[in-house]
Amino acid sequence: MYERMLNKQEEPTIAQMTAYCGACANLFTQLNEWLSGTFGTGQAITFPYGNQYGWGIAHRKNKKLICHVFAEENAFTVMMRLSNKQFESIYSQVQTGTREQFDHKYPCGDGGWIHYRVTCKERFDDIQTLLSVKCT
Repeated sequence: MYERMLNKQEEPTIAQMTAYCGACANLFTQLNEWLSGTFGTGQAITFPYGNQYGWGIAHRKNKKLICHVFAEENAFTVMMRLSNKQFESIYSQVQTGTREQFDHKYPCGDGGWIHYRVTCKERFDDIQTLLSVKCT
């Protein structure tokens, strides 16, 4: 249903990735432009972490990874790591479904990784909240 771009042999353009996001193409563009414009992140098209992740856009600031945004059919997923303190600081500000993702994060050090699928404006608003905490 939310298939990723998995053909490692053909690097897509940002326009192709955007088109692949279908109904969420506008949100995909908005998020990438917002990260670059608001926080000055550099963008690079990458195929990280093995064959199941697919093509995405890595956002970095001063060589530090902020997140990966993976293009999916009619959606996109943002993969990022936050500290427990960062998760706690916004827990009450996000939707119930987002809180559930926090509760089931992949633990790492004093925080963890989440894979946050954006399929609508409400989820887009929550990912902006998460990324704002990450970038400040």
